[in-house]
Amino acid sequence: MKKISIFGATGSIGQNTIDLIARAPDTYEVVALTGANNIAQLAKDAQRLNAKIAVTAHDHLLEDLRDALAGTGIEAAAGTQAINDAATRPADWVMSAIIGAAGLAPGVAALKQGATLALANKESLVCAGQLMLETAAAHSATMLPVDSEHSAVFQALIGEDMTAVERIIITASGGAFRDWPLEKLADATLEQASSHPNWDMGQRITIDSASMFNKAMEVIETREYFGVSPEQIEVLVHPQSMIHALVGFNDGALMAHIGPPDMRHAIGFALHHPSRTHLPVERLDLAKIGSFEFRAPDDTRWPALRLAREVMARGGMAGAVFNAAKEVALDGFVDGKLRFPQMAQIVEDTMETLFPDNGVIDAAITLDNVAQVDHLARQAAWAAITKRAG
Repeated sequence: MKKISIFGATGSIGQNTIDLIARAPDTYEVVALTGANNIAQLAKDAQRLNAKIAVTAHDHLLEDLRDALAGTGIEAAAGTQAINDAATRPADWVMSAIIGAAGLAPGVAALKQGATLALANKESLVCAGQLMLETAAAHSATMLPVDSEHSAVFQALIGEDMTAVERIIITASGGAFRDWPLEKLADATLEQASSHPNWDMGQRITIDSASMFNKAMEVIETREYFGVSPEQIEVLVHPQSMIHALVGFNDGALMAHIGPPDMRHAIGFALHHPSRTHLPVERLDLAKIGSFEFRAPDDTRWPALRLAREVMARGGMAGAVFNAAKEVALDGFVDGKLRFPQMAQIVEDTMETLFPDNGVIDAAITLDNVAQVDHLARQAAWAAITKRAG
């Protein structure tokens, strides 16, 4: 039996992962499940899958989790260290789906065990791509992308020579406001930003889709994971969300990955890699679809894409600053402290504060250094929010 752990089990990626493994319960042994606030769901899934341990990120919810698991024999734990400790438990395959920079440390810990890490946590590569790749290589671990776009690129590159790759095109739906007049974006509400036209995702990633910060993160991820230059990475708005990515080769050919907007495909591909197996996803009827639509992205509408280019140009710790500022800006919007377009302004203000005169933070990319830079960037971002509110 394959030993499985799922970090971020109660989120949309985690729930889709559980949907797949629950269909073949005799194939998997579940080691650890982690979650945050949704104790009822975490406990329910831990019992359903007979997990060895369930961990909540919040210390104050430990007693609730213990009560929910009473009499089951499933261990309960809480807190950041408990999540990191769970990642050191031997597992063959680990889903990294914790949202935010909090997913970095358990991902590194899993790689150190030599596990296959299914990486849905964007922040790991954005903040510490070099560290992740070096750790995987040092411990003979495998890191497979679970973002639909990067999974699509990975699949398009199977059997191909990277030196023949001219460009990688990742697609974007455009999110909730792709057709809004620019002058209306300042009036966008939290409810409107939290509704995606194609994908069924959590609130934060749905808002990041509307602002295109998710795509900005994916551009940086593409650079880190596939080792291509920033100039080789393109973004294309594709409202139907069926072509997830394309790879262009030096003979002019384009290899496209086409599939329904269902995360179970990318998860299932990583779960069964290197084999393919049946997945319960829609089979596309191309004649019924008829045509695909494409648009060039507009940096005025989505300034996050321009900021991603700046991050790649700076290198080093710029990704950690970008991510921390993005997370704080999103908190500011959710809390009603910022208007929708101001999120990008806060990220830009933070980068200008920590990178004066186009400088860089020259430090080795370690967990401790990333954590320190993350802290500094969050302080600067909150200061920028306070300044704008004042």
